[in-house]
Amino acid sequence: MSGADGLPRRTPRGADTLEPPRPLPPSLAGNPALPYPAIGQELAELRVQIPGVDGCVLGGVDGLLITHNIQTDADPHDLAALAATTYGLGRQIGFRLGQGDFQQSTIRNAGGYLSVYAVSGHALLAVIGQDSINVARLHLRAPATTERLADLLDGVTPTTH
Repeated sequence: MSGADGLPRRTPRGADTLEPPRPLPPSLAGNPALPYPAIGQELAELRVQIPGVDGCVLGGVDGLLITHNIQTDADPHDLAALAATTYGLGRQIGFRLGQGDFQQSTIRNAGGYLSVYAVSGHALLAVIGQDSINVARLHLRAPATTERLADLLDGVTPTTH
């Protein structure tokens, strides 16, 4: 199909091929029932285990910050929002390609990395790394951390904002 200018155009699909929007789950941000010391320990251990990690952010899929241990001047609230944006994009890609739910995404920039991992249906782990980070080692260690974080978050009732 071509447009009036002769350039090829994509044929629109019917609205029934789009996944209906799912509401975001209630937020975990600011929930006093969360085991913050145990969560902080998990984030610290990941940072210590992987040289080149500048910090971790635990955020909700809604983009709100739960907690962090960032060692740079990066804004943890911005990173929680960027993690949620990455999650949303990855979720749509998974749906469109028939590959299932979002698991992980890594973005490499000139000076470092941002990796986002699914923790649960409510939370995401974002890891900020220097350019020297061993990304393969991070990808080997992060899933165990996300499982332990999911266990810590399990049973905590999300709050509504």
